[in-house]
Amino acid sequence: MWLSCERWSRLFDFVAQFSESVMLEHYVKKILNARVYDVAQETPLQAAPQLSERLGNTILLKREDLQPVFSFKIRGAYNKIVQLTAEERACGVVTASAGNHAQGVALAAKFLGIKATIVMPKTTPEIKVKAVRARGARVVLHGDAFPESLAHSLKLVEEKGFVYIHPYDDPDVIAGQGTVAMEILRQHQGPLHAVFVPCGGGGMLAGVAAYIKYVRPEVKIIGVEPDDSNCLQQAMAAGERVILPQVGLFADGVAVTQIGKHTFDICRYHVDEVITVSTDEICAAMKDIYDDTRSITEPAGALAVAGIKKYVERTGIVGENLVAIDSGANVNFDRLRHVAERAELGEQREAIIAVTIPEKPGSFKQFCEAVGKRQITEFNYRYHTDGTAHIFVGVQTHPELDPRAALVESLREQGFPVLDLTENELAKLHIRHMVGGHADAVTSERVFRFEFPERPGALFNFLNKLGGRWNISMFHYRNHGAADGRVLAALQIPAEEQSLLAEALDKIGYPYWDETENPAYQLFLG
Repeated sequence: MWLSCERWSRLFDFVAQFSESVMLEHYVKKILNARVYDVAQETPLQAAPQLSERLGNTILLKREDLQPVFSFKIRGAYNKIVQLTAEERACGVVTASAGNHAQGVALAAKFLGIKATIVMPKTTPEIKVKAVRARGARVVLHGDAFPESLAHSLKLVEEKGFVYIHPYDDPDVIAGQGTVAMEILRQHQGPLHAVFVPCGGGGMLAGVAAYIKYVRPEVKIIGVEPDDSNCLQQAMAAGERVILPQVGLFADGVAVTQIGKHTFDICRYHVDEVITVSTDEICAAMKDIYDDTRSITEPAGALAVAGIKKYVERTGIVGENLVAIDSGANVNFDRLRHVAERAELGEQREAIIAVTIPEKPGSFKQFCEAVGKRQITEFNYRYHTDGTAHIFVGVQTHPELDPRAALVESLREQGFPVLDLTENELAKLHIRHMVGGHADAVTSERVFRFEFPERPGALFNFLNKLGGRWNISMFHYRNHGAADGRVLAALQIPAEEQSLLAEALDKIGYPYWDETENPAYQLFLG
């Protein structure tokens, strides 16, 4: 008997659903039987009260940054290695990694008494190399980037007979990562709207999706990727795995060019949505986590919180329970300077603007009066022409109480031409540090370095006490979060008024130093 097209379609749908159900059941069994707690810990599901209040929802952080290797990666690495046969263990294990997976493999192998070799790029920060060596693994530094390290690790598999431990695209690794979901549902048994999971190769996302969709199918599973490393989002749009030509490295823990095969098989059917976030949004999320936990997460670890913020803003939901997996805390200390700078932009708490003012005494003071009580976070200027001055300014704003648009409109109404550079990457990354240069037309210039208390109004007080007497031909100020504000300023002082300078500067009341003869000024700014 022939079946109609509609019945054939229904039959295919049934078979597909049955197949997916069988796959989920397979992974759930593997997750329930996963061996991770010999070395891993059951991490807390911790409330984030400040973030919850701001977003109008209960935000819960799954603190995988508290694992012994400061990341969830230990779960998958150990579950894979512990299941190796005696013959495989005798061969030793190898992997290529520059971060969290390397430390997970090293610790797992050390615990089980297995020799481990980790191939890392030559460019890997020394702190990560030392962390892997401290856990007993042999480190081989090869290549300048991860693909070269990966190729070398696979070569060692052929030459030495090592067993390769994949960071994400392996059913046992996926099952190990999936134990995170098992803990979440045990720790929070009430209503749960969604779980947000950072995604690189998709190991943890696949494991979490498989377990939760089998046990609590009504709970949304939302993957979060950087907007410059969105291999899953593009794969889901294309209906097949794609290879990104390049990826951003800021969130290095998720900088993956292609989603895993095994992970995509799960994610394409059981992940409800993929959200992408910018570097500024990641930095803001790192600050949010710090404010609630006093812990510093790595950029990849903050992805889920950044995704929650974007999701809440887009949907307008209130009163729901949302879980963010804080996946790791292996961040290089020297990166925090960049994070702190970009966090305010990501939170829409700082505006970067270019303003044109008249090139005459008193103009700076007039501009500060126009800004009002807002805190100026940065002020860059160098003399260029007689007519007008172009200043590069950072101003503190608030996304709700004092938005950036209100600042720009206010300045324009007061007659100041303004260009908003807040979303301009060139301005944020480079121009702000390059404002300046030689000014041959400047005459009678004296250069001074000042320190003043970092508080609202201190900069205005400085400009006010100068009194608009002399033209300011160069100015640089940046809020660095220190107790003292630092200003570099140049004044055009006619020869007949030089004797008045010291008295005027002393009246300001701030410590200052004459830098006119400083060779750095002479070489680059004079």
